[in-house]
Amino acid sequence: MQPQAVIDVDHLEKYVNGDDELRDEVLELYVERASYLGERLEAAQTDEAWKDAAHALKGTARGVGAWALGDLCQDAEKLLSAQNAERRAAIIIEIRREIHAAAAHAQALKSPS
Repeated sequence: MQPQAVIDVDHLEKYVNGDDELRDEVLELYVERASYLGERLEAAQTDEAWKDAAHALKGTARGVGAWALGDLCQDAEKLLSAQNAERRAAIIIEIRREIHAAAAHAQALKSPS
């Protein structure tokens, strides 16, 4: 049994309908947006900023089929209040790892230039 891909290619292909150029553009936008939102999440100083960044990153991830990242972000959305500082720090590490893995997978999926 093969491990689950970081990005669900079948999910992504449904939306680009075999258009390699569109797929490459979507993946490029995903990498930029996920990186930006990951930084926003790490910098969040309020519960509202934390929840907004986690929610936006969840949508970005699920849009390309990065299910594990989306699930982590769904969990992160619930980590409100100072009581969750340790769990927030831990989930940021996991989210950062998934962002990097998805970015590497996106690069590998792109057509050679």
